[in-house]
Amino acid sequence: MIVNETSLKGSYVLTLEPIEDERGWFARTYCKNDFLSLGHHKEWVQMNHSFTKQMGTIRGMHYQRPPYGEIKLVRCIAGSVYDVIIDLRSDSKTFLQYFGIELSASNKKMIYIPEGFAHGFQTLSNDAELVYHHSQFYLPGVEAGVKYNEPAIKIKWPLEITSISDRDNSHPLIDANFKGL
Repeated sequence: MIVNETSLKGSYVLTLEPIEDERGWFARTYCKNDFLSLGHHKEWVQMNHSFTKQMGTIRGMHYQRPPYGEIKLVRCIAGSVYDVIIDLRSDSKTFLQYFGIELSASNKKMIYIPEGFAHGFQTLSNDAELVYHHSQFYLPGVEAGVKYNEPAIKIKWPLEITSISDRDNSHPLIDANFKGL
């Protein structure tokens, strides 16, 4: 797999390197030794799979509050999405900056998201599916979010928004009281 650090320290775009033959292809999506070189020492404790029907839908921007922060590894296995992460680490040089990338079944890219980041995406196709690995269990009551159109961050979503949940649309805007994670 090809590893490239993003502009937000500690986050990486990982591109699969399939081995192909007449039957199709095979690619490794995780190897403990490879991830140790990224500084990943935690166990994946939960895997989730999402399906989003409509192009233009936004899901996010989600995170879990400390001490329940989680590392995520996200891969699109059907369709395509514009995947976005926001650095919420108060001691980071890129605090409140975002990084966005297209993840698709065809480009075989994944994104590694360290603790202290919010995550979300906009579907660029109908019938988009994502698979997520998590280093922390989902814990109701510790989840939080950043509003998808937060003025302090100015995410440039590629498409007109067609759908967003009431929950995601109700995340509060960042104010002077927000100190980060």
